[in-house]
Amino acid sequence: MIHDWSPSPWGRRLSRSPGWRLRRLDDRFELTVDAQVYSLPVSATQAWHLQRGAVWTTLCMATEEGELRLGGLPNAQAHELEALWSASAQVHRQDHAVGEANAALAQIREWLQQVDAVMAGADAADRWLTQEHQHALLHARPVLALDDDALWAVFDDPALRPQLAGTAAVIEDDLLRWSDDWTAVWASRNEAHLQRERTDAAALLSHVERLPLSDEQARAVLCFDSRMLVVAAAGSGKTSTMVAKAAYAVERGLMAPDQIVMLAFNREAAGELQQRTSAAFERLGLPAGDVTACTFHALGRQIIGKVTGRMPQVPAWAVDAAQGFEQLADIIDRLKDRSLHFRTQWDMFRLVFARDLPPQGQAAPADGWDAEGHRYVRTLRGERVGNIEECVIADWLFYNGVEYTYEPHPVLDTGTDTLQPGRADFFYPGTTLYHTHRTGDGADPHPRGRDAMQLQTSSGQLRSGALFEALETALSAHRIGLDPNPDRELPAEGAKPMPDSDLIGLLRTFISHAKSNGLAVADLAERLRQLPEDRFKHRYRLFLELATPILHGWDDALAAENAIDFEDMLNQAAEHLEQGHYASPYLLVMADEFQDASRARARLCRALVEAPGRHLFAVGDDWQSINRFAGADVSCMTHFEATFGPSQILHLTRTFRCPQALCDASSRFVSRNPGQIAKEVRSLAPAQGPVLQAFQVAARDRLQDAIYQYLQRLQQQLQSGAMAPGRDGRLSVFIVGRYNAERAFLPSHWAARFGAHLQLSFLTAHRAKGAEADIVILPAMLDRSFPSARADDPVLALAMPHADAYPLSEERRLFYVALTRARRAVVMFTVQGKRSPFLDELVHDGAVEITAASGEPIREQACPACDGGVIVQRTGPYGEFASCSGYPRCQYKPRQTAAAAATATATATGRR
Repeated sequence: MIHDWSPSPWGRRLSRSPGWRLRRLDDRFELTVDAQVYSLPVSATQAWHLQRGAVWTTLCMATEEGELRLGGLPNAQAHELEALWSASAQVHRQDHAVGEANAALAQIREWLQQVDAVMAGADAADRWLTQEHQHALLHARPVLALDDDALWAVFDDPALRPQLAGTAAVIEDDLLRWSDDWTAVWASRNEAHLQRERTDAAALLSHVERLPLSDEQARAVLCFDSRMLVVAAAGSGKTSTMVAKAAYAVERGLMAPDQIVMLAFNREAAGELQQRTSAAFERLGLPAGDVTACTFHALGRQIIGKVTGRMPQVPAWAVDAAQGFEQLADIIDRLKDRSLHFRTQWDMFRLVFARDLPPQGQAAPADGWDAEGHRYVRTLRGERVGNIEECVIADWLFYNGVEYTYEPHPVLDTGTDTLQPGRADFFYPGTTLYHTHRTGDGADPHPRGRDAMQLQTSSGQLRSGALFEALETALSAHRIGLDPNPDRELPAEGAKPMPDSDLIGLLRTFISHAKSNGLAVADLAERLRQLPEDRFKHRYRLFLELATPILHGWDDALAAENAIDFEDMLNQAAEHLEQGHYASPYLLVMADEFQDASRARARLCRALVEAPGRHLFAVGDDWQSINRFAGADVSCMTHFEATFGPSQILHLTRTFRCPQALCDASSRFVSRNPGQIAKEVRSLAPAQGPVLQAFQVAARDRLQDAIYQYLQRLQQQLQSGAMAPGRDGRLSVFIVGRYNAERAFLPSHWAARFGAHLQLSFLTAHRAKGAEADIVILPAMLDRSFPSARADDPVLALAMPHADAYPLSEERRLFYVALTRARRAVVMFTVQGKRSPFLDELVHDGAVEITAASGEPIREQACPACDGGVIVQRTGPYGEFASCSGYPRCQYKPRQTAAAAATATATATGRR
């Protein structure tokens, strides 16, 4: 075969080609053209091609100067050149593939050796193969030049396999192991380890607590991963699991007692952990003295003290909620005294912007309904307007001392035969200014005549705040100035403004979240800019303008006492750990009630276990996250892996407290919020009668008597033997209120009247968390009471990275907490026409039937207009009529038939 090609003499003359010569030299071709030499790798098949003619062929080659065309090569030689070039390229490709395969095999073997070494170390130490080790190995896994299919293709080629390094059996084994699902391999290895440990630690698991641990608890104890979250159902024994894990770690020699810290939400919980750990260690004959159980803040203070040589001071007003409220109120009062602008803005927010706007297309909660069933919102001046947007405009005008008249123009929704907000007209006496506001972003299809100056505004302008600038400009053009007056007298029939105490409480919660998240004012402003445009950004902007000087005032008050608050303490302690100023002595960090962790608490936990070989064991129930007002952020738990990296997430689903029917009803209720972690709660507790009961009375002043009668029936059942007593011979009963004021439902002399058979206690729903009783009484399941009407202000989203947008999410979890305090039953009391929407939801689910105190089912017709009232019969000057029980808030009256109207008239005439 020819290895040297050049044009024939005639071919060169006829093609007018320069002189050229092509030679094959090992792994390349050398082309010489008029003394210019080009070198082409054999593999560069894309750089040239042959263009055949009738007798001669042209060689076309791409160069930096452009395409080079060399003619005159006889077709027979061109065919030989093409065959040789193709064969050479094929050989080169195979050599290259073998080279890449051998390089890949070397990388694979090196990585597999790392895997084998780590697994061998874990096996030798009889330890869990942690997520930390697994993640490190997966991170070190090399990216190969060949994918798995290409590697197998080289191995399966009989001509290429002998060129690979190693025997066929070894290579095949390496490739098979490389292709393994290593996450599954390690999970299988850990499962086998857990089963061995279950046998070896059987005595500990049986005796560490009063009762042997359940299978779920044992798994949580024996699984010793680097990052663990245990999602524990209410009453599932999470404290037992924490105590047992500490004992297991010490008993198996995984760490010393002084290398374990248990972090609790408050001092009471820390004390219980310490006491139960000491008791369990003593029971097992283990040294318990050096296991630390403390609050997050106590540990943070200790870290700061060791780094700085001085224990930080935390003033009482930064610890006690009531004192903190008073301190914030004082700061606000001083700001009002110093700045008229601040005072004006403060009252502007309270009076005009207290309520957020709902998402576009949704209606805000109504203040009432008229006799035709049309919803309305009441203004400060007392008018009934069609929607919250019109109310905001009217209240802004009133607050600024602008006289106006209001004229609504609702539109008929033919799909529902109801009136819906359309446009509203505002007129300003003594001017020709005509102001139209449309709930939407369209223009007014009914413009005024030429004599009137028309101002058109829309929802988008209201949400952004541009509406108020445009309105002020238009009013100024008509010589109407603004006179904001916080002391302007409010009409008795007007809407009640947001109390100062509510706004102070909202700001205290906001400051807690902002400081916990380490958000400076500039960060908060940036979060405001990033909010979607359909949010009520003008309201959020006004709130941030208020919060900024208040936040500075709070920090100034701390600085004046050379002190810090709890959020500072946690963040400073975490910073010392992150910067290497303090080395944590703890190998196992256990965090209790993690659903109530703040961002600062989560940051401290992460910093404590950042060094290699550390373990975080967090336990909680996101369904019971109820301390948002104190800085808790449920997303620390629901987004656990986003903060702590790859983690082992286990569940304690078996409750030792509530009967299954109560578990089912409460679980279905709380899990309607899609942001909650899905779980199924199982119970072996036997049911003792109905688990949910609801009694309705005619008026609120009858609630106390109804509760008293129920307690009498309980006592009679205990005396007759129809009901079994509780654990100490008496039946424990909690009266659980949404507010402290509901303590009034606890009979004042209950001990004398019922004490022989009943043990009664009053707790708020917040204080009841962690406690349990045989019977739980919810004394006031009323609308605007439980759930609270002022829960979860959306403005908190500015200070929270994963704010829970589900309506009344915190109140929903609080109700779940109240329901799951009961070992036997929950008994709810409500008032006709004022029923809590949470109770209605349980009724709709079929979980409970509402009855009278006598036990007769309540049969009522719901008011079609409002959200909770029922149709009742009343007697007036003109006889009997039907109306809503929610009067005067709802003035709806069903239309009477002609016969009913005649009867009523006749009855009234007879009375006269």
